Amino acid sequence: MIVIHRPARLTGPAGQSLDRSVLPPGEPIPGDALWIDLVEPSRDEDRLVEVHLNIEIPTREEMADIEPSEILYHENNARYMTARVLCNSDTDEPKLIDVSFILTEKALVTVRYGEPRSFSMFMTRAGKPGGCRHQPEAVLDGLVETIIDRAAEILGTVGSRIDRLSQAIFENERQGARRAASYRVALKSIGRKGDIISNVRESMVSVERMLLFLSASMPRPQKTAGYQAEWRTALRDVQSIEEHATFLSNKIQFLLDATLGLVTIEQNDIIKIFSVMSVIFLPPTLVSSLYGMNFKLMPELDWAFGYPWAITLMILAAALPYLYFRWKRWL
Repeated sequence: MIVIHRPARLTGPAGQSLDRSVLPPGEPIPGDALWIDLVEPSRDEDRLVEVHLNIEIPTREEMADIEPSEILYHENNARYMTARVLCNSDTDEPKLIDVSFILTEKALVTVRYGEPRSFSMFMTRAGKPGGCRHQPEAVLDGLVETIIDRAAEILGTVGSRIDRLSQAIFENERQGARRAASYRVALKSIGRKGDIISNVRESMVSVERMLLFLSASMPRPQKTAGYQAEWRTALRDVQSIEEHATFLSNKIQFLLDATLGLVTIEQNDIIKIFSVMSVIFLPPTLVSSLYGMNFKLMPELDWAFGYPWAITLMILAAALPYLYFRWKRWL
């Protein structure tokens, strides 16, 4: 699918904006297209854009490459940049998708195989008066800014959830199986949040590399257009998000260690109960074993109070260790 974004004809006094439309099959790309968004494109759609802008559209396999020279390069007067963008972060299956940005003098081309929320957020903003200037660099700047804002929003949400999870872990007063089940749920929740934070860090690292390449490869006349300063600001925002992600990662690691420690304490308490019960019932077992021997010369066998004596002795043998443990506060 090819989504075309063109300068709005009626911008109004509030400023410039973009009109969005899906290109019908078989129709040529308008000459005033400012942003060409390729969403899971076919090979024919790739060729249509390639002929229109005299560029090459990278394949999905090429976008997934990790070599900087394969995802950040300058060719035919166009700058090719690939970054990893957060997708499905509000679901139980968050992931990263590769998005290629091809910046030319005429238009910006984006190639993606997914629906990141940051793109829909920018489309909504760009459609409003003053939402986007009519320059390819402005569209790229707006997209990068929205991707960074979305990452910051996700980290903020994850941070709030981590705080609630921390309270649930350290203020857990449930007993028995319910408490064990709550720890199991907490471990799964910690793992999911750790994945999201890891995705944010990876995304911001790729965006940081893209911004550094973009600043270094921008022709000298365009450096005076104001985008250089905006990209430096975006770079500082990215670095701040990375630091915040590092802080949350450390907090996640602390919660993981604390939860595993609490689970170990629970298991030790269970083992301690079994150990104490074994020690308590060992002396009565010894007494019953002694009087269970079949020897003739045992004075208590002919004693009228022999049975009550043995029962009393076994009770005392069990009670004394129990009282001793309670006195030592081992129970």
